[in-house]
Amino acid sequence: MHYQGDYYWGYYMPTRSIGSDPMERVVKLASEKAVVIFSLSSCCMCHAVKRLFCGMGVNPTVYELDQDPRGKDLETALMRLLGNSQPVPVVFIGGKLIGAMDRVMASHINGTLVPLLKEAGALWL
Repeated sequence: MHYQGDYYWGYYMPTRSIGSDPMERVVKLASEKAVVIFSLSSCCMCHAVKRLFCGMGVNPTVYELDQDPRGKDLETALMRLLGNSQPVPVVFIGGKLIGAMDRVMASHINGTLVPLLKEAGALWL
């Protein structure tokens, strides 16, 4: 996993100055890597979704919003995108919004997650 910020699991993934609009920043960050997860370091559901992808052999890029000085703005943008009050975890695959934990798990269970990962180049098997 690649993490934004200095974190014990993975690598330092600095966020570049992308602009002042949080929605623009979310879209830009989400499109830069095959699998992107917006997370909070203390969130158990975020931890579970990160473990799911790692267990599948996927190396997601993770942006820990509580480690980012503009993380609250990104959370607000993610809430607008999802249309609910629970902004994390939010998963993007191939730059496309997959959604929160419920959507990721539903995709995993119904067999559509692996093809999405293969199409995005995140999984080769």
